[in-house]
Amino acid sequence: MQLKATLSKFIIISIFCLGGIAQAQPNQEGVVIDKIIAKVDDYIVLKSDLEQSYLNYLSQGQPRSEEARCGILESLVVNKMMAARAEIDSVEVTDAEVRSNVDRRVSAILAGIGSESEVEKQYGKSLDQIKSELFESIKEQMLVQRMQGELTAGMEVSPAEVRRFFKKIPRDSLPYFSSEVKVAQIVMKPDPGESQKEKVRQQMLSIRKQIMSGTSFESLARKYSEDGSAPGGGELPYYKRGEVAPAFEASAMTLEIGELSEPVESDFGFHLIQLQDRKGNSFKTRHILVIPKPSPDDYLMTEQFLDSLRNQIFIDSADFQAVAKEHSDDQFTSSNGGYFADQQTGSLSVSVETLDPGIFFAIDTMKIGDLSKPMRYQEKDGSYAYRVLYYKGKTPPHLANLDDDYQKIATAALNSKQNKKLNEWFLEAKNGVFIEIDPEYKHCGLN
Repeated sequence: MQLKATLSKFIIISIFCLGGIAQAQPNQEGVVIDKIIAKVDDYIVLKSDLEQSYLNYLSQGQPRSEEARCGILESLVVNKMMAARAEIDSVEVTDAEVRSNVDRRVSAILAGIGSESEVEKQYGKSLDQIKSELFESIKEQMLVQRMQGELTAGMEVSPAEVRRFFKKIPRDSLPYFSSEVKVAQIVMKPDPGESQKEKVRQQMLSIRKQIMSGTSFESLARKYSEDGSAPGGGELPYYKRGEVAPAFEASAMTLEIGELSEPVESDFGFHLIQLQDRKGNSFKTRHILVIPKPSPDDYLMTEQFLDSLRNQIFIDSADFQAVAKEHSDDQFTSSNGGYFADQQTGSLSVSVETLDPGIFFAIDTMKIGDLSKPMRYQEKDGSYAYRVLYYKGKTPPHLANLDDDYQKIATAALNSKQNKKLNEWFLEAKNGVFIEIDPEYKHCGLN
């Protein structure tokens, strides 16, 4: 099966069908809402997990296939087994790491949909409910990834291994790559100047005065706060030391219960913080967050500074990659010296189809080797920034080969080597966990 080959090409796992698995109870209309279809120690796979993953598979334009459904079930069971073994082997992820990951995922959802109210409307749940549901699934994903990382740590492939791997691929199985480009960028996001910060500081003092005069904290949080806590009146969950911005924590830990802070500046903006409870090293607060916005002068200064960096590269022969690593505000490209990279392989040659339309149309007017002037563009969160583009090169559509696609092939070779290692681990580890599959899925051949 195509999907199963993709998911488990190098991972073979024998799963014994033990039967007797717990069934979901019908609702009042007699319809089964959900049921457990697999167990791996204390980890379970619900039928809804399988069906949702299968719908995601179909949404990518793939044909309906029972083999595909079975392949997805196998991958879900394998993940549960990895998580179960991680517990046995004391591989852990902290709640703080998971919360940070959840916050990034939710921020990405908000950026894509546009507003918290629209997110809650589309999902039919509050943002807190979404975060709560994401927490356990993301924790499991991180646990599996960490376990895989432990097993494959330090593995590399030599050029000789890459060549041997490539030679074993039948010519009629070689992938055909569309047109690819090498493009780098230096991004600068305007920071609000002191005058803008002072405006917000004065606004926060005014809000604080209203609260001290008896105006409801909740109503002012809903009106002014610029984060996801606003609809809930600024309410935040319990946090432990080290889980929030240092300035926020330092202020919260010095407050008495019920006390309201002066304006506190953190990397996120300005906060008014009210301590609600403290239990040992944990504390619960509510806050109002207002974020200073860059002024027109701040934008102009950013554009001028970026242009000066461009001149260093263009006129003074400064190294683009070094400048990008030092100055670029884009976390996804700065570590690559500004270059966009293929997320799967790490190759600096990327398909033109994966580029942001703004970048695609910009390089379409450039020549190989060109360095653009600073260009203003809009980020997903609606803010504006500037970037300089460097058009390094272009590769026409071609059949995979070692000269043009070494990094992609090296990544595939490393994946093959890592999966062989994981396969060996699975064959040993499967006897150390309890695995049970619903008889309904006997046809999937997981026994």
